[in-house]
Amino acid sequence: MSAQQRILPYTSVFIKLLKGPVEYVEKTTWEKLIQYKVELTGFLLQLGLALVLDEQDGYAYLKHYPFEEDENPVSWIQRRALTYEESVMLVLLREMMAEFEVGEATNRELIKKRREIKEYAELFFKENASRVKFLKEIDRLIDKAEENGFLDKTEANELADEQKFRIKKIIKAKVSSEELDHFYQQLVRVKEEKENKGEQDQLEEQMLKVES
Repeated sequence: MSAQQRILPYTSVFIKLLKGPVEYVEKTTWEKLIQYKVELTGFLLQLGLALVLDEQDGYAYLKHYPFEEDENPVSWIQRRALTYEESVMLVLLREMMAEFEVGEATNRELIKKRREIKEYAELFFKENASRVKFLKEIDRLIDKAEENGFLDKTEANELADEQKFRIKKIIKAKVSSEELDHFYQQLVRVKEEKENKGEQDQLEEQMLKVES
């Protein structure tokens, strides 16, 4: 048996999943993932990993199985803490997804222009003395959400505000409905009382943590 024959048929999918979520838009990888999902699940179990697969929404990712407190397992998946502002942007994108799904959507994917995301986000961020700096900060948070894998730029444009982004449905798995409700209600309260610094400090302690 050659070395190539000994390579598991889903090895390429496993490597992709280690790097981050896989979506249905990656047609070749997605089809192979669906084809070998049973075998892949068994293989991952031996490594202390679980395959989270949502065929309807078209995404899959890995997560660790819980271990005993005295165990020190190898961490296969990078876990990153978001800043308060990054957490707010993530929750707002998740809220946009929730509104999209309860509406009469005719498209499978939620596409928004950078301008539309900024207009929505402006309501929940305290504007500083310089509006130019304020809008640049929101732009930075949008770019960070793209870097973290929650946005996918679908159309470039000479005018930055006209760039189009797909809000990835993986965001639903990273921010549960319960977390969304809890965090969003506090955001609304902060929005209404954003001059109250005590409220702001309290919320800043509740940063989200996501696995990439």
